Amino acid sequence: MSASPSKSTVPCLTCTCNGSVPVAAFAAGGFVGKDAPVKALCRGDVGAFREAVRQNGPVVVGCTQEAAFFSEIADRLDSPAELRFVNLRELAGWSQEAAASGPKIAALLAMATAPAPTPVSSIDLTSGGSLVIVGPAEVAIDWAQRLGDQLEVSVVTTDTPGLPARRDFPIREGREIRLSGHLGAFDLSWKAAGPIDLERCTGCGACVRACPEHAITRGSGITGGFGPHHEAARCTPGGACRDACISACGDLAAIDFARMAAPAALERFDLVLDLSRQPLLRWPHLPDGYLAPGADPLEQSEAARALSGLVGEFQKPRYLAHSATRCAHHRQGKTGCTRCIDVCSTNAISSVKNRIVVSAELCAGCGGCATVCPTGAARHVYSSPTELMALIRRGLVRYAEVGGRDACLLIHATSRRDALIELGRADRGLPARVIPFEVHDVAAFGLDYALATICYGAAQLRIMVDADQPDGYRQALQQQVDLGNLILAALGLGSGRLALVAADDLAGALWDLPVQAALPAPASFVFPIEKRSALDMAISHLALRSPAAPSVIDLPAKAPFGTVEVDAGTCTLCMSCVGACPTGALLDTPEEPKLRFIERNCVQCGLCAQTCPEQAITLTPRLWLDEDARRARTLNATEPFHCVSCAKVFGTQQMISAMLTRLSGHSMFSGAAELRRLQMCADCRVIDMMKNPKEMSIMGDRP
Repeated sequence: MSASPSKSTVPCLTCTCNGSVPVAAFAAGGFVGKDAPVKALCRGDVGAFREAVRQNGPVVVGCTQEAAFFSEIADRLDSPAELRFVNLRELAGWSQEAAASGPKIAALLAMATAPAPTPVSSIDLTSGGSLVIVGPAEVAIDWAQRLGDQLEVSVVTTDTPGLPARRDFPIREGREIRLSGHLGAFDLSWKAAGPIDLERCTGCGACVRACPEHAITRGSGITGGFGPHHEAARCTPGGACRDACISACGDLAAIDFARMAAPAALERFDLVLDLSRQPLLRWPHLPDGYLAPGADPLEQSEAARALSGLVGEFQKPRYLAHSATRCAHHRQGKTGCTRCIDVCSTNAISSVKNRIVVSAELCAGCGGCATVCPTGAARHVYSSPTELMALIRRGLVRYAEVGGRDACLLIHATSRRDALIELGRADRGLPARVIPFEVHDVAAFGLDYALATICYGAAQLRIMVDADQPDGYRQALQQQVDLGNLILAALGLGSGRLALVAADDLAGALWDLPVQAALPAPASFVFPIEKRSALDMAISHLALRSPAAPSVIDLPAKAPFGTVEVDAGTCTLCMSCVGACPTGALLDTPEEPKLRFIERNCVQCGLCAQTCPEQAITLTPRLWLDEDARRARTLNATEPFHCVSCAKVFGTQQMISAMLTRLSGHSMFSGAAELRRLQMCADCRVIDMMKNPKEMSIMGDRP
């Protein structure tokens, strides 16, 4: 249990922005007396800021527009204070319901005064400035000449380039071009597109003069250059010309018809400027250091300008933590869950030797993988789940403490911060009960976060999604929202509490949103970092407040909760399913042949059903709310089989019976002695074979 967050002692400096925000809004949030807002903190009342920042510790300023101004003053004063900025004007004070926005202002300030989040670990990326430009020769060479003074440039063209007037950088002509990697370590491979090696060629023209078929000509002079240009349709290498071009080239050895069949060349670069008509990478989220501006000259200029800022040493957060022990991807030769691989928008997740591998260098921190992961093996840790939800709870508790009701929490990505401010400046602004909350990416806000938000006192949750949100993330979020609404409705706790809202229809969706009352007695549990524990706590809290009190909720296919059913008539209790289960839902019983099951641990990954040699297992998605779901129950049990020689237990009656039935017709087990040996334990079987000097072996009869 955690204590209720009380009003913070961190200094909070607010103002009415020259009277444009009603004083009543602050008063409704408890900001009166010495806590009342000034009129113009950035102008006539700036002395209050100067005084506040003379102390150590955090100081919260209720304005983001003038953040640079306040930071400059603090620097001039050599202030030891930690400045934090929170937008109050657009997100609350300029609303059509500004007079009622006091509780929202209190919530925003409460979250801004929370302890600083724990820093996440990071990785180091180094870019030395080696750049490869890929694309049509004319534009690629042109940009290479412009950028050559700033970066170490190479060019791989997708058509015949000829040679520029000056050879200031390597030029290759490539086909079947492939790209992989990340900032500081891009691997580009290509195959030779023609017989002429432009790195060896001097442009002397000897091959042009020697070719009797006119298959080699001088180029068009692009970017001030000239040939040679090889036309494969005219060329008959080794024919009547007897490779005259090769002879003419002489010791330069720039012409070799075998090079087109040679293995692909491979080089590593720090940066890639892709000017291809069809980009080499077509992922929704592209890696840092890879720019594909297309054919638009303005976009190309912006990309070229960005390249200079991508040289040096960089630190990148490690957004994801992955636990191989909890992962349901692969067990006992069977592939189970691939949801994280399927949803990833950066190709950062792959299966290598049947194990999930996450490239922190490629990961963009979207968190969609953590949202779809049924076991919690993939966990988004930017920020820590525990700290993020503590922040949400802190805001909701403060909102209620000062009289706020029926809060709707609006989750939005950091990239949409300015768009939300613009919405706050337009027309009606934001409703007083809508509390914006910023996360790195909304794709990480899955079912565990959503249900906990309702538990902590929000009446509704809305997740803001963009039109350019990758389809995989949008679908994953919709499935999470649908599942959450199904559970809440089945518990009798209302319908439609969770929903996605389109960014381009945000204002209408929020103002037209029907009011729903928050649940009584908000939760006070600490949100665990483990996903399944968080879901367990949230669902348990909701179930205790359920007027419907169902014992079982039927769920759709692929839901991460459910039971398994075992056909006792075909199950041999071989326990293959136990070894395959990644979550410990299926349990062996060492003392006797018994298969047990803890339903609360089951994520419906299906590995048990795939592994079962008898196909005796079926999955049934459901949410069992009884306490017995936490306890092991028996799925199948049978009598043990005792060795016919020493009486030691080594199998089950059903298993040995099935084995005898299958092998009795085999020539190796046609006699009574051989069948009896199948009913012995391993030790007795060896002893029995040694007693029989005439025993057959794979090498023939023993002497």
